[in-house]
Amino acid sequence: MPHQALFQVTGIIILGILAQWVAWRLKLPSILLLLSAGTVAGPLTGLLQPDTLFGDLLSPIVSLSVAVILYEGGLSLRFRELRDIEGVFFRMTTLGVFISWLIGAMAAHYLLDFRWPIAALLGAVFVVTGPTVIGPLLRHIRLRSRLGALLKWEGIVVDPLGAVLAVLVFTMVQADEIQKGVAEAGLDLCLTLALGVVFGCAAAGILILALRRFWIPDSLHNPVSLMLMFASFTAANAIQDESGMLAVTVMGIALANQKWISIQHVVEFKETLGVLLISCLFILLAARLRPEDLHRIDLKSYLFVGVMIFVARPASVLLSAWGSPLSWRERFFLSCMAPRGIVAAAVSSVFAMKLTLDGYPRSVEMVPLTFLLVFITVLVYGLCARPLARRLGLVNVNPQGILFVGAHAWSRALAGALRKEGVPVMLVDTDWENISSARMAGLPCYYGSALAEKTREDIDFGDLGRLLAVTANNEVNALACLRYVEDFGRQEVYQLPFPFAQEGRHEVVPMEHRGRLLFGQELTYSRLNEIMGNQPAVKTTKLTGAFTFKDFQAEHGETVIPLFVLRMNGSVQVYTVNDKLFPQVEDSIISIVSVMKT
Repeated sequence: MPHQALFQVTGIIILGILAQWVAWRLKLPSILLLLSAGTVAGPLTGLLQPDTLFGDLLSPIVSLSVAVILYEGGLSLRFRELRDIEGVFFRMTTLGVFISWLIGAMAAHYLLDFRWPIAALLGAVFVVTGPTVIGPLLRHIRLRSRLGALLKWEGIVVDPLGAVLAVLVFTMVQADEIQKGVAEAGLDLCLTLALGVVFGCAAAGILILALRRFWIPDSLHNPVSLMLMFASFTAANAIQDESGMLAVTVMGIALANQKWISIQHVVEFKETLGVLLISCLFILLAARLRPEDLHRIDLKSYLFVGVMIFVARPASVLLSAWGSPLSWRERFFLSCMAPRGIVAAAVSSVFAMKLTLDGYPRSVEMVPLTFLLVFITVLVYGLCARPLARRLGLVNVNPQGILFVGAHAWSRALAGALRKEGVPVMLVDTDWENISSARMAGLPCYYGSALAEKTREDIDFGDLGRLLAVTANNEVNALACLRYVEDFGRQEVYQLPFPFAQEGRHEVVPMEHRGRLLFGQELTYSRLNEIMGNQPAVKTTKLTGAFTFKDFQAEHGETVIPLFVLRMNGSVQVYTVNDKLFPQVEDSIISIVSVMKT
């Protein structure tokens, strides 16, 4: 490969990952920086020229990358998440899509003076809402469970539906007569749905069978998964355009909801790959813009975007949510959340080229208009979503609650003391006697394994900000920390120390596979049982100017072991093996009283 081409490919990756990192540091939607970087590298400076660099390979590269992104999205969709909201979800993906398409097409025709064929196609492309944008936003906002699930499902499912709708409109545009076009579109719709379901389910079935029968070594699980996904995408597309998007989404959903094999390692790999592909794709597609494309953006373009944000989205949501169990706050928030993403950008580029060849010269304006819509919707929704969710009471801004894995006696005592101070708690245990005792004590609890996917789906994480794994089994504690890292982050998953977990001695669980160690080096599960006895004594002490932390230490010495500090601003800090806390005046200390000398 010539050095210039090598520099450009490397530059795409560097720009993409740097934009993701800067966005993380500045707490901004990453797509804003990705689009800006691509625009600077492409039309503004000419340093990056994707069409020259990749030639005819650009289109299949973009298509296969989008397929991976949709597949990864499908792997995150579980049917349990739609409990109580399946009706509104169905209407949003049918009636809502139709309303958004209709309003978008009318706005494109009357505001932008597009001919009806291009206007109808543009409206179809813009019904998508972009899982590449919504996913990161949802992780950042931490919405209540059903609202977040609804937005996630809509964003992933509507993307292939929008692509299919665009294909149907394009079929009608190409037809000589309207009746013939409608008939062909109807046939294409049936064929697309059938191919997507058949190829997606077939690929998922082959993978499940191969993994269940151990026909594939562990090292090839992810490569074979990708191979089957690419095969289903290409095979479906070879028969019917854009049906591959539906096939890979169906494959992901089928794998996510089956009960025969574990796909967690596949999901983790696809998430990493998805971040890389999203970073590179937005750079590439933005760089394809030409300077003259940017000059085509005028006041009418901004008015069109305004109609899509303030008319099309609210109308589609309000009519789709009519009679649903969603509150007015949830409906209002849904009306204010429809960012566009990579699929809209990719599909508009493809159809713009096709329409240009079919004698629609103004179709080239679709691409800059799409990027304008993507940029503005990401900017508006990305910056306003979190403050709006906070104002509507749909999210806990800084959740301080604690999820206890283990509901034995001293765990219940700790949870009770925290709850008395206003800290939300939830206890999970597989021991029915422990759960019954927790319920008798009035503590929120869940009977089941913390490692089970159903447990994770059933628990409302809205008020919970950290996990404490305090069972008698060190391996279960470590697995629980690994399981909930993506929910709380590595800095907020804790577990009890192991016996002999000292420098130079054998560790029961490797450091990379465990959470942060709680309380003190010697405070293992058995040691805490000895210290607290059958009736744990938990003490809450308020520090004042007359009774400081030094006074607390001097008075109690080793008879009291501090475990938590409740700061005066409402935050909770946990004592760990490696971190020393220094409580201040007006803070409270939750500690355990030893029944024997420690």
